[in-house]
Formats: sequence, C-alpha cells, structure tokens
Amino acid sequence: MKRLKWPSWMPVDPYIVALLATVGVAALLPARGTAADVASGASTAAVSFLFFLYGARLSTREALDGLKHWRLHVTVLACTFLVFPLLGLAAKGLVPHVLTPALYSGFLFLTLVPSTIQSSIAFTSMARGNVPAAICAGSFSSLAGILLTPLLAAALLGSRGGGFSADSAVKIVLQLLVPFVAGQLLRRWVGGFLARHKKVLGYVDRASILLVVYTAFSAGMVQGIWSQVTPWRLLALLGVEAVLLTVMLTLTWYGAKRLGFGRGDRIAIQFAGSKKSLAAGLPMASVLFGAHASLAVLPLMLYHQMQLMVCAVIAKRRSRDPRDFDAAESAGAGVSGTPRAAATRTGAGTAPRSG
Repeated sequence: MKRLKWPSWMPVDPYIVALLATVGVAALLPARGTAADVASGASTAAVSFLFFLYGARLSTREALDGLKHWRLHVTVLACTFLVFPLLGLAAKGLVPHVLTPALYSGFLFLTLVPSTIQSSIAFTSMARGNVPAAICAGSFSSLAGILLTPLLAAALLGSRGGGFSADSAVKIVLQLLVPFVAGQLLRRWVGGFLARHKKVLGYVDRASILLVVYTAFSAGMVQGIWSQVTPWRLLALLGVEAVLLTVMLTLTWYGAKRLGFGRGDRIAIQFAGSKKSLAAGLPMASVLFGAHASLAVLPLMLYHQMQLMVCAVIAKRRSRDPRDFDAAESAGAGVSGTPRAAATRTGAGTAPRSG
C-alpha cells in the first residue's frame, strides 16, 4: 500500500486520515458488551506487541555511539521532558474558560510524550541538518520516554481523568516495560527477521494503533464523554496547540544558537525537540487513561498533524539556506568564534532511516 500523494502545500499524513476514519467508525459503530471486551483484550495484546517491536528494533549500539554528542542529546531531552511539561503546567490557567478539565488532562499528557524518530530524521535530512544526531536524539527520547512519561504522568496528572494509579503502574510494567525489555534482549536473534520484513511489520504497527484508537473512542462513545466537547472547545484547543508549537520551534532554534550549536545541530535540535510521538503516545494513553483515553489522545492527534504540516514548510525553507549559513549568520550578527556546523552537516540527499 503506497503513501497517498497529497498537494505539496498541504502535507497531510495519510495515516491521520486513517485515524480520523477509525474515530468515525467508533462513533457510528462503537463496540459494546462482549464485543467491547474482545476489543479491549485485543487492544491490550496489540500494545504489548507494539512495545516488543519497539524494543527489538531500537539499536542500543547506535544510541550509545551518539553519546559523544551528549550536549545535543541533553538539550533535546530537556526540551522534551522539562520545557514541554512546564508549558503544559502553565496552560492550567486556561481551565475552565478555554479548555475543559478533560481536554487539559489530554493536553498535559501531550507534553509528557517522547519525541518522534522517523519524522525528525526525515525533516532533518530535508533541511540538510545533522541526520546522525537526529537518529540518536530520537532513540534516546524513546528510551527515556518508556520510564519518564509514566513517572511524569504520576507526578503531574495523578488520578485526574482516570489517570495514573497503582493499577496503572502495574499495567505499565506488564504491558509496556516488560515487552520492551524482552524485545531488546531478543534483538540479537529477531533483529534480522524484523529488518527483512520491515514493510509488513509497519502495517502491523499501524493496524495495532488503529485498534487502540477504535477501542478508546468506542469506550468514550458508550460513556457519552464526547458531549463534553463543543466545536468552540476544539478550536480553542487548536489555538493553544498552535501557540505551544510556535514557542517550542522558536525556543529550540534560537536557544540552540545561544548554546553554541552549529546549523546542522540546531536543525536536529529543532525538529527532535519540538515533536511528540503519536506512535508511542497512543498506546501509553490507553494504559494510563483507560476508558477516558479518547479525550486524552485527541490533543496528541491534533498536535501530530500540526507539527507535520508546519515542520514540512520549515524544512523546505531550511533546505534553501546557503552552504556557508553559519559564517554568514555570525558575520551578520557580529559574533566571533567558529561554529561547529561544518563537522556535523550532512547532504540533502541523505536517505533517512528509522531508529
């Protein structure tokens, strides 16, 4: 199944269309009774299998090789798990006039999710940035998110909206952490098989997440929680997320400059430090929020599409930067010193690979 070709001015991810279609099916034909129990069991198994695949695919050797560039990775981790949550907490002042408590819980959860790997690499490559750094940064974020996202959810969300509890902690260990560790341990034996069947397993990944979304939104429809969301609230949520994305894109770009990073590194920091992973966030939300997961994942789904559209435009503009961008920028600003971009710059033709 090939990716649909969308107009270049509207980079809509076809998978988002599939997700929205799944939400529509759940709204029209929600699973009830025995069907709901079967869907819930299948969703639980799918989440465990997803995290097993994440663990089996993630190359710890590649991640460890990137430790020599530790300043960049610490910067991305700080943006993902410190700055984002702080902005999420600041948004609490918007409740209840702009965001409902349920939407705010989902918005706050969005700020706790790890960064992406594939899209960060793709946009960094398109913009002629440091692709190896983007690979390692995404890998580090995914590894850290397995532990940090649930811990931050426990500290910041508590029991709001069906959030974190002792039962959630057990589910996280059994459904997320144990399969992930098992995948890492078995990577030596199954890694080759996964590499040879990467395309087929990619469909399995996406189908599993669609099942998680269907189960979550079916439960929401049965419980009638969608009556809490009005068109005005959705527009308000989009506005708040647009502000969040703008702040993070600005902060990662100019903040990285103040920290002395060159052009290639700044591009990797901007794209890896401003993104949130839909693939990791949706399964985590199903474990953390249970029956309330439908509203919890809505902000993440909207932010995911927004970040793809905005970052596609930015990456195309960055690709037109002159080769001596750092020298020209430093001369124009009257800044002395030698940027480090030349050592980290990669060609625009570098083919991105998922970590």
